[in-house]
Amino acid sequence: MADGTSETKSSNQMWGGRFASGPDAIMEEINASIGFDKKLYAQDIRGSKAHAEMLAHQGIISADDKDKIVHGLDTILSEIESGAFEFSRKLEDIHMNVEARLATLIGPAAGRLHTARSRNDQVALDFRLWVKEELQKTEKALTGLIAAFLDRAEEHAETVMPGFTHLQTAQPVTFGHHCMAYVEMFGRDRQRVRHAIEHLDESPIGAAALAGTGYPIDRHMTAKTLGFREPTRNSIDTVSDRDFALEFLSIAAIAATHLSRLAEEIVIWSTPQFGFIRLSDAFSTGSSIMPQKKNPDAAELVRAKTGRINGSLIALLTVMKGLPLAYSKDMQEDKEQVFDAAESLELAIAAMTGMVRDMAIRTDRMKAAAGSGYSTATDLADWLVREAGLPFRDAHHVTGRVVALAESKGCDLAELPLAELQTIHAAINDDVYTVLTVEASVASRKSYGGTAPSEVRKQIAWWRQRN
Repeated sequence: MADGTSETKSSNQMWGGRFASGPDAIMEEINASIGFDKKLYAQDIRGSKAHAEMLAHQGIISADDKDKIVHGLDTILSEIESGAFEFSRKLEDIHMNVEARLATLIGPAAGRLHTARSRNDQVALDFRLWVKEELQKTEKALTGLIAAFLDRAEEHAETVMPGFTHLQTAQPVTFGHHCMAYVEMFGRDRQRVRHAIEHLDESPIGAAALAGTGYPIDRHMTAKTLGFREPTRNSIDTVSDRDFALEFLSIAAIAATHLSRLAEEIVIWSTPQFGFIRLSDAFSTGSSIMPQKKNPDAAELVRAKTGRINGSLIALLTVMKGLPLAYSKDMQEDKEQVFDAAESLELAIAAMTGMVRDMAIRTDRMKAAAGSGYSTATDLADWLVREAGLPFRDAHHVTGRVVALAESKGCDLAELPLAELQTIHAAINDDVYTVLTVEASVASRKSYGGTAPSEVRKQIAWWRQRN
């Protein structure tokens, strides 16, 4: 997107009298952005229509010229959407492609459309509109993913499974509680999306090249027409700002990281060694050589998309880090990164929502694993504190000896005879067996935000009111 202070003279010579000859092939190749910024056609036409309406309202152009411009822009929109529009690399970008076609359709009136604006504020507007719409789509997609997790959490509020730290069995939890952890994560992503929409909800059009304009424009009118809260307040910052794109990419990178963590768990859980879930054929592939294989390719590809999205964020941060105010041509390199990240994130959320809804939960395998690794040892320590009056550090030591005993005998804690437990500490009695099952363990964790089924259901109800 080049500085827009010059007038278009012809389809081959855009820069008027300042330059004696057109760009050579290499310059055309590096300068043209139409190959990717044509994605902004709807936003460009929408912004131009709003600008024309404002110009006519302010008496800067005639109502007749405005009507011709709007009709011509509607015609171009139809041509692009039907596939009949021919994009030209010689015209560099979406703005000049639309403007040149408009001139062909309506004649000299087309030249009045660019009054009181520059391609600098025009591209800032188009791109901001596109990112806002993409954020709104992301918010909707995240809401769908959260809803999928809420359904699974409600279904499995009492399904016990091992909770892990360091990928080692730690304490029993419920699968519903585990699902709700992802609800919290994706809920934060959605909140970041909403904040980003609020941050960018200012209209750039009217900032012109960098200094504003001497025409009596009404920027509040165009802001309202285009659905923005208000116009931007500084023309220099307006044309040089890409924070909205960086914020989108940072949100996408964090959300992709959450999706990748979930994908990793799905990959692990679907292995024969874990066997916690089964993925349907819709989200799996086979092996070309091993007929028994069922690979979680959809989850693996979601995990891999994170690299693309993170790369896009770093790329744009690097482009922007050394730019002086106001506009520089470097900023043409902003869109491909955002377009690619948006497509990757949209696909990853859709795939993960499908997997969450579709996967079969093997409750028997989860329950069997929940009691492994002496996962109720902490419950024994808590019982010793509560019932025997031991300081927690002493209870921790006693519990360690009990675990060592069970390990030497090759049995679970609940299978140890009371007499042997009492040789370790005399205060242990029959009541201890009420806390050594995984069901009793999870039921006891009733602290706010804990894994007890009753608490999980409270959190589900809270989220359902807000989703």
